[in-house]
Amino acid sequence: MSSLKFNLFSLNDNMKVLHYSWVAFFITFLVWFNHAPLLGLIAKSLNLTSEEIKTLLILNVALTIPARIFIGMATDQYGPRKTFSVLLLLCSIPCGMFALSTNFEQLALARFLLGFIGAGFVIGIRLVSEWFPANQLGTAEGIYLGWGNFGSAAAAIILPAVALFIGGDNGWRWAVGATGIISFVYSFVFYFGVRDTPQGATYFKPKSSKAMEVTSVGDFYLLLLMKLPLFATLALLNWKLSPEGVSLISQNITVIIYLGLVVWFLYEVYNAYQVNKDVFVTPVDPIHQYSFKQVAVLNVLYFATFGSELAVVSMLPLFFSETFDLDIVFAGLLASTYAFMNLLSRPLGGWISDKYGRKKTLIILTTGLSLGYATMASITGDWPLVLAVAAAMGCSFFVQAGEGAVFAAVPLIKRRLTGQIAGMTGAYGNVGAVCYLTVLSFVSYSFFFWVIAGCAFIGLMMLFLMQEPKGSMAEIMPDGSVELIQVD
Repeated sequence: MSSLKFNLFSLNDNMKVLHYSWVAFFITFLVWFNHAPLLGLIAKSLNLTSEEIKTLLILNVALTIPARIFIGMATDQYGPRKTFSVLLLLCSIPCGMFALSTNFEQLALARFLLGFIGAGFVIGIRLVSEWFPANQLGTAEGIYLGWGNFGSAAAAIILPAVALFIGGDNGWRWAVGATGIISFVYSFVFYFGVRDTPQGATYFKPKSSKAMEVTSVGDFYLLLLMKLPLFATLALLNWKLSPEGVSLISQNITVIIYLGLVVWFLYEVYNAYQVNKDVFVTPVDPIHQYSFKQVAVLNVLYFATFGSELAVVSMLPLFFSETFDLDIVFAGLLASTYAFMNLLSRPLGGWISDKYGRKKTLIILTTGLSLGYATMASITGDWPLVLAVAAAMGCSFFVQAGEGAVFAAVPLIKRRLTGQIAGMTGAYGNVGAVCYLTVLSFVSYSFFFWVIAGCAFIGLMMLFLMQEPKGSMAEIMPDGSVELIQVD
């Protein structure tokens, strides 16, 4: 692995992999959010109701939570090169289905399946960690996350222009279909352009892909505890689709899904025990131990950071419009400044982590995040508009830099489990978004921001339980010898 000076514009293999990776991530978010800026045209073309539009938005995130867990496991087991290529290839199919849909039911099925592509970012976290040393990893992961995440903003900028340029009732179909073609073509570009590891390096795999490994009895029970919010959120999404919500599914189907989630959770408990039952009998050698508490803390922090970003991006145009009595188009333009901060904020959060330490950086950024949302909770129509936008942008910096700092720490916990850890942490971001948006449906904007500020404060308190990654982590080579990988 290269320890040369970090040069973003060099032609070294590690930089090539970084650029291949963020472009792949960019395309996944371009596809995942290709419907959002075109909903007005889609609704007009197919005569969709307001409730059907809201249902599409829910379906777009429903599958992403379990998908991130599954993709994390697949990445650790089969490698990022194969996993990312297959994901891009397969998800081009429901993208084409969405573009060709002629009624709401077809749109809904395609949108539900497209939620799977939202898990793509997990793959690059593991791939980038294989190619950069610990003292450059935060910067590299931050660039990967920040530039890739910009795919959602690019969709909002480019796709309406494409649809309007083509014109007619089918303009949106060509715009959506084009993103599917891009995903299909790039799946082959990515497959032939990257390797999982530098030449001669070993790609460490977990002992099982059925469940995450832990190294103590206490960590086993903590793992089960951290699975509960994931299933609770899926149950909440099921409720939203039920007759008590938007009535997309019948009461009988709702009950079947609830029972299925219970059975699925019990199956997860069974798999976790099968993979980790040895820790109840024989203590794990200290050199091979890792603390799952680190994962739990990062999960909560991503719940507060990326979860709030997804929620706030969804509601900020309406917030500006209603608070300051603005035209919705102008309000949306102002709100876009929140998402645009990603280009610099995430890389900067990773770079600061490399330079000053993971824990210290997270403490500072999470404090700023909590104070930022407390400030947004105090915004009223009496504020100068410029000051309100500045407050949103300042808050956005701490949110997105915090996301970069979280994933500067994720790859330093246990190398062979990086995909699974990134998958669980990433899933908590979606859990946060669903929870925050559900809260928003019952409370005022001000109380909504206070809830996020409170969650960030809880994350800040939990940070004091986190240990700064130091020394090295041990992985077992195929020949049985032990390799020590530096984490500081």
